[in-house]
Amino acid sequence: MRALVTGAAGFIGSHLVDRLLAEGHQVVGYDNLSTGQRIFLDNALNNPHFQLIEADLLEESSLTDAMEGVDFVWHLAANADVRFGTDHPRRDLEQNTVVTSNVLEAMRCHEVRNIAFSSTGSIYGEAEVIPTPEDCPMPVQTSFYGASKLACEGMISAYCEGFGMRGWIFRFVSILGERYTHGHIFDFYRKLLIDPSTLHILGNGRQRKSYLYIHDCLDAMFRAVDRSPDAVTVLNLGTDEYVEVNDSVDVITEHLHMTPTRTYAGGERGWIGDNPFIFLDCRRMQDLGWQPRQTIRDGILKTLTWLQQNQWVLEGRR
Repeated sequence: MRALVTGAAGFIGSHLVDRLLAEGHQVVGYDNLSTGQRIFLDNALNNPHFQLIEADLLEESSLTDAMEGVDFVWHLAANADVRFGTDHPRRDLEQNTVVTSNVLEAMRCHEVRNIAFSSTGSIYGEAEVIPTPEDCPMPVQTSFYGASKLACEGMISAYCEGFGMRGWIFRFVSILGERYTHGHIFDFYRKLLIDPSTLHILGNGRQRKSYLYIHDCLDAMFRAVDRSPDAVTVLNLGTDEYVEVNDSVDVITEHLHMTPTRTYAGGERGWIGDNPFIFLDCRRMQDLGWQPRQTIRDGILKTLTWLQQNQWVLEGRR
C-alpha cells in the first residue's frame, strides 16, 4: 500500500509514519513543518520507502501532485491550538476545514478511495450525555476548533456518498506519549522548571478530562480500518476513565519530587471553549476487539519522562 500522511512530522503523524513503514508500506509524508519537527522523522528519512514533501495543504497543485499513486490517505494535519481559537477565528477554518476540502478534491482527482481522519471529542461541545456516544444529540459548538472539525466530518461523509469513497473518522480524546509538544503536561512541566515553588492552573483545577496513550490510539485506528466495513465509520477513541486536572498535577509533581503552591485562575473552564467534562463512550471501538493497554496515569508518566529526556522541545523548534 502507498499511504499519504498529512501532518507527518507532528506528534501523532510521525508515530503513524513509523508504524506504516514497519508494516512494509510505502509512505509519502506531507508537512509544512510549521509545528511539526523534522527530527521526529529521522528514522523514516533513512528508509527508502519514505518520501517527505515539505508543502502546505493550502497549495492545491502540490497536494494534487503528491496524491498520485496513493491508495490510502491518513489526514492528521490540523491547527490544534484550541485555546487560542478566538484570537484567530479564521485559522481553524483554513487549516482544518479548507485543507480537508483540498485533500478530498485531490483524492477525487486521482480516484483515491480511502481516508482516515483525526477528528476530536471537542465536536460534542458541552455534552449532556456522559459518557458521550457517537450518536448523541449534537450540541451547540463551543470552540472554533470543534466546529471546524465537525465541518470536516461532514465534507468527508459527503465525498464518501458522492464519489464512492470510504472514510474512517476518529473522535479522539487528548493523546499523550512520546513526541508530545503541547498540552497541559507540557505547560505544567515547563512552568515547574522555571519556578518549582508555584504552579498556576487555568480554571479551578476540577475540569475532568480523558486521555489516551499514542500507541493505544494507533492500535485502535489500524484495527478499525482493518475490521470496519462501513462506507463511513465514526468512532470515539478514549479510555474508560477520566481524571481531574488536579489529579494530573498530583502525578506530575509526585514524579518530579516537587510540592508547589497551586494558584488558580478560577471558573470551571480554563479558556473559551474548554469543556469542563470530556468523557467518551468507546464501546463501539471496543466491539471491534480493541482495548487500551495503558492507563491515563501511565500515559502521563511516559509523556513526562520523554519531556525530561528531550527538554529541547520546551525551548521551541530544533
